[in-house]
Amino acid sequence: MTPTWQGVYPAATTQFKPDLSIDVADTQRVVDNLIKDGVHGIIAMGTVGENNSLDGDEKRTLLRAVVETVAGRVPVVTGVSEFDTRRAVAYAKDAQKAGADGLMVLPAMVYVPTGEELTFHFRTVAEATDLPIMLYNNPPAYRVNITTGVLQALSNVKNIVAVKESAPDPRRFTDLINAFGDRFKLLAGLDDVAFEGFMLGAVGWVSGLTNAFPQESIQLVEAIRRNDLNRARAIYRWFMPLLHLDAEHDLVQSIKLAEQIMGRGSERVRPPRLPLSGARRKEVTALVERAAATRPSAA
Repeated sequence: MTPTWQGVYPAATTQFKPDLSIDVADTQRVVDNLIKDGVHGIIAMGTVGENNSLDGDEKRTLLRAVVETVAGRVPVVTGVSEFDTRRAVAYAKDAQKAGADGLMVLPAMVYVPTGEELTFHFRTVAEATDLPIMLYNNPPAYRVNITTGVLQALSNVKNIVAVKESAPDPRRFTDLINAFGDRFKLLAGLDDVAFEGFMLGAVGWVSGLTNAFPQESIQLVEAIRRNDLNRARAIYRWFMPLLHLDAEHDLVQSIKLAEQIMGRGSERVRPPRLPLSGARRKEVTALVERAAATRPSAA
């Protein structure tokens, strides 16, 4: 399927066994349940999917399993998050062979590139595949900003079609639309700026907390689509204490704990991440339990 980039694309979690090997079957179950709940696409092995905690063979095995489970019901987009351009190109090629429908391409990890180097990385990955590409901009996490200059230099790359915008400043959406019109489809990539993103021109949402509350995430987007802003604001205000978790350094552990509390997955993570403990665990648990007890009614 060709991604439309519209609607809710959860950044699905990767499930692990007690020995922290990949639990392929349980990851497939998690993905299948998200699709049954009505999400519009799946992001496999993004940040929440612990991409950089997986080795190359694990990524390829897991992607094939996700593609098999999805079975064409929604688009499958996989994260391309590697330490250098060579590895990113190799994974992009293998992802296309495995049946992915699109790629979410990140800057190369660890090294902070110049604008010229960032442009080279994205262009080289794009030229290695026919798949449509969404670039992932997250300056707080990756210490590099995909500037309008970089996007201008990439505007002639036909299969770079979308930008996941995770900068915490919602003015970015307006700046990008003013600079490029509809050249790139924009997706909200930070959960607690999702409503603002849609109001300012985003067409989709790459979401972490959808893993725990998929139906409410879809209800939020549907309310925005039909211009029922009173309902959208009510859902967003209910959701916001949890959505803030997506902007914290321990977002993966928090989202997986929420997922576990809601009976949808396991909180197991690979070190150096560790499951939440102490006061932080109590805080996140209380937020999830409060949200579960006060869920907005279906429209």
